[in-house]
Amino acid sequence: MQHPRTSATAPAPHPRSTRRAGRLAALAAAVTAVVGLTTLGGPAAHGADNPYERGPAPTESSIEALRGPYAVAETSVSRLAVTGFGGGTIYYPTSTTDGTFGAVAVSPGYTGTQSSIAWLGPRLASQGFVVFTIDTLTTLDQPDSRGNQLLAALDYLTGSSSVRNRIDSSRLGVMGHSMGGGGSLEAAKTRPSLQAAIPLTPWNLDKTWPEIKTPTLIFGADGDTIAPVATHAEPFYATLPSSLDRAYLELNAATHFTPNTSNTTIAKYSISWLKRFIDNDSRYEQFLCPLPRPSLTIEEYRGNCPHTS
Repeated sequence: MQHPRTSATAPAPHPRSTRRAGRLAALAAAVTAVVGLTTLGGPAAHGADNPYERGPAPTESSIEALRGPYAVAETSVSRLAVTGFGGGTIYYPTSTTDGTFGAVAVSPGYTGTQSSIAWLGPRLASQGFVVFTIDTLTTLDQPDSRGNQLLAALDYLTGSSSVRNRIDSSRLGVMGHSMGGGGSLEAAKTRPSLQAAIPLTPWNLDKTWPEIKTPTLIFGADGDTIAPVATHAEPFYATLPSSLDRAYLELNAATHFTPNTSNTTIAKYSISWLKRFIDNDSRYEQFLCPLPRPSLTIEEYRGNCPHTS
């Protein structure tokens, strides 16, 4: 026969104790929430996950802006002080608190000087790169020579320039316009350790680039009559390895010389490409994948998504 169970009723807690316990629980919850937010989304978390990230989380407006978050200084390099290229101008973030930065060398095109691509210097540097816009040995140098000169400029930047201590020599890229764009392909072919290449309306007699291992973004222009996309930018892109992180952006209502003046579309996608592959910064993947759609400034965009490098 079961005996009925007896239960003792616990004394009611004192109201003051209840309020104190509630306040402590609320405080603990708040601390947990703050810690959780910091862990999930704060700058410290990004730095821990990727030591190469530089600058705040990007937005559409931040990568389209004329200037990024970093103040920029510049220094001229005389052609008499270097070998292998014609000197130039170095643009670099003035901050010394964020560690080293990736670096990019940029070549002008046939008959051009650094002034034709100078706008890229402060625009890219203000986003967290050291940028070297160079003059070539002669304005008539061909793409293979310009490729070698881009590499000589990077070697000077990392080896003996006044800003060498601001640069991570393992995170380098190349850009160039016209024959300088063809030169950037030559440089990537010669030095596969480069992290990014961006040819701008490139010109080159070599039409096939299966040897390239560097993530490459090629800009073409729909109105280019000097390096028509059908015989330059498009076959260059098409012959890059299909396994490579690669993209082709054809500018709408543009000419061969569009890259010679400040251009938001060129800047926006160049910044995103350099950040994604030189800085390994996946925060910029959102601007590259899914592939940008045709617009007032983009005639066509091809590429692989998601990126794997």
